[in-house]
Amino acid sequence: YQAFDAAFDCRKNKTFLEKKLMDIRKLQRVIVDALEDVKAQDIVVYNTKHLTSEFERVIIATGSSNRQTRALGYNVSHEVKEAGGEVLGMEGTDTGEWVLVDCGQAIVHILQPAMREYYNLEEVWGGKKVHLKLSSEKKEAEEPKPTTRRRQIVRAKTIKIVED
Repeated sequence: YQAFDAAFDCRKNKTFLEKKLMDIRKLQRVIVDALEDVKAQDIVVYNTKHLTSEFERVIIATGSSNRQTRALGYNVSHEVKEAGGEVLGMEGTDTGEWVLVDCGQAIVHILQPAMREYYNLEEVWGGKKVHLKLSSEKKEAEEPKPTTRRRQIVRAKTIKIVED
């Protein structure tokens, strides 16, 4: 009976862990949206499943100042927790040059431009980019193009206003 109980407990814990872990697509969307909310620049998402079993995504973003990189890190942490995810840790908030947020399945690097250029994390983790639309790209796609009015001459006598 002890072996059965142990197997049952293990299964029960596995189901608990599966519920606790957030879907990776949802997690990366929450992180990217949180970065965009605080105006992060050059956001890139890499699939790292083939490189390590520790995490599935590396997300790299740039903040223009140490104040902004800290704000980006705190916003990512807050939004992931609000969405039901878990933040295992956050490093680098004391200086703000490079803030790292460990969200379990995803690691978020927020760097100032000089640090990003120097360490070139894209070379380390790059390879398999995850293509997802940023919120700003979605808004541009949804906005109707403004109609332009131009004159068109019809039969050399009539002028007709055409809207494109």
